[in-house]
Amino acid sequence: MAEEALNGGGAEKEATQVPVVFTAVKPQLFVKAPKAKDTVQFYKNAFGAEEVGRVNHPKRKAEQEIPLILFVELKLGSFSFIVSDLIDEDTSAPVKTASTGCVFCLETEDVNAAVAKAIGAGAVAESKSEDGGADGACCRGGVGRKLTDPYGHIWLICSPVKECE
Repeated sequence: MAEEALNGGGAEKEATQVPVVFTAVKPQLFVKAPKAKDTVQFYKNAFGAEEVGRVNHPKRKAEQEIPLILFVELKLGSFSFIVSDLIDEDTSAPVKTASTGCVFCLETEDVNAAVAKAIGAGAVAESKSEDGGADGACCRGGVGRKLTDPYGHIWLICSPVKECE
């Protein structure tokens, strides 16, 4: 009986529960306040991100010099993500630690142009391999370059995956 309670009840309860359906996954990137505004502008300049929503922090007055951002939703192709200022005194922030392994992969036909645009906006690229080619395979087998944005997040700019024989 204790195991049933721990696992959410018996089989009869499972049969009557409505399945949970998620409609989207939107990673949230936290940057040290007040850098979210600059971060959003970087993603617009470097990757052509489109801003689809913005909410400023409710505890900050509009007349303050730098309003803090609760979240900005950005869209890159079919991918959406959120950028937020990380406020030390904000106990509502779900995460207050650095990322430990999240990498974003952007797929494009022109890797070199995309890398040049990101570097021009402030990203730092890993050095190319000795043969002058890309850094190596990424994004399910495509070829591309690894970049770090000015806020410490890692991005892979990759070519589309070609069909394998």
